[in-house]
Amino acid sequence: MTRPSIATNPTNGNPSLSRAERKAALLAELEQQRIDILVASNQLIDTSAPLDNNWQRLKLPVYMIGGVVAFRVLRHPGSVMTLGRKALAGYMLLRKFKLLAKITS
Repeated sequence: MTRPSIATNPTNGNPSLSRAERKAALLAELEQQRIDILVASNQLIDTSAPLDNNWQRLKLPVYMIGGVVAFRVLRHPGSVMTLGRKALAGYMLLRKFKLLAKITS
């Protein structure tokens, strides 16, 4: 995107320009900004197209796996609590090992 510098911008209070000329310059600058936004949005769409395609391909399996997990959690809530306790204990053990390694080195 091109931005006019302050020194070259004809609309910075130059008394030699009439109001109509300043308005025309501002409208031209606005039109250029609109064109820049359109170009940038097209570039964004082109760049993100592979990500969008991959997400569309993976969306259905992710939703299905989420549904199966939700069903299992509703059927057996105790197993989730057990798994959560084990994960928390593992995380705390990892932190202790890191602290021990830091102290010994």
